[in-house]
Amino acid sequence: MQFLDLPPVTRAQGLVNLPGSKSISNRTLLLAALGDGVTEIHDLLRSDDTEHMLNALRALGVGITQSGETNFQVIGANGKFPNKEADLFLGNAGTAFRPLVAALALSGGTYKLHGVSRMHERPIGDLVDALRQIGAEINYLGNEGFPPLLIEPARIDRSDKIRIRGDVSSQFLTALLMALPLRGVESEIEVVGELISKPYIEITLKLMAKFGVNISREGWEKFTVPAETRYISPGKIFVEGDASSASYFLAAGALGGGVVRVQGIGTHSIQGDVAFADALGEIGVKITKSENWIEASAPNGLQLKASAPNGLQLKAFDRDFNHIPDAAMTLAVVALFAMVHRA
Repeated sequence: MQFLDLPPVTRAQGLVNLPGSKSISNRTLLLAALGDGVTEIHDLLRSDDTEHMLNALRALGVGITQSGETNFQVIGANGKFPNKEADLFLGNAGTAFRPLVAALALSGGTYKLHGVSRMHERPIGDLVDALRQIGAEINYLGNEGFPPLLIEPARIDRSDKIRIRGDVSSQFLTALLMALPLRGVESEIEVVGELISKPYIEITLKLMAKFGVNISREGWEKFTVPAETRYISPGKIFVEGDASSASYFLAAGALGGGVVRVQGIGTHSIQGDVAFADALGEIGVKITKSENWIEASAPNGLQLKASAPNGLQLKAFDRDFNHIPDAAMTLAVVALFAMVHRA
């Protein structure tokens, strides 16, 4: 295909069933694998990242069966992967690679983790340094600070406070938080510098709580994992739709008249990007929510245009979107239809 022809449309309306969130899908798979009991996971996202996580967990001896396209049953290993040796190819799946590094570093086995060439260019040194603070044995097989990695059995018996930078990747902190309950002792993490992407840490903490592990924190600077805690299967869990993907359709509903309904997220969503709907509402878009869906439409069902027909217009805005960076570009497009009020 040499080009993609996008003809103009006069209206956007309808119903969209969102794909599952990648961040929630892989977190849920790993927590289910580490938990005690059988977990039924519904609406899992099918993607390269989740396929690599599924393959890795199977290679580690976790029992996984599939029922339908997006439903899986995971037999938890109760914090101890059955296979103590494995060679894991993880493609370019950062949401699988990083949390697995932390979990396997505390699992007492010998594991090689590698991926495509692009994965070997993605830094992981801050996470490795943090795990070494408590005695993890992790070696670089290529360039210092980058995959591939060799993890070997180690005595994880130090009680040192774990310090990790907060301005590099929230996935590093997520990996530590998810793995540290495997120690069985109280663990404290101190975040050095400003923590970025706080909503993704919120996702991690809320999912861990669903599996029975509650983390205490002091602001965003210190996190404490309690002693003698372990993951327990909630039995059945549904993966939320991807809130970042929802932003495109909500914007279409706003600019194309609507109503556009996205199903899979709602008032109880644990994803920070649902705040995109609130941002739309604040600039004049009609937003309606329920527990499992959000609707967007222009006031009175009129399509919005830069010329603001019939006096209809969006309010101009000046906002910091550091808390929902994945949705910021979508709102930048919506901003083309906003008008500045002048005295």
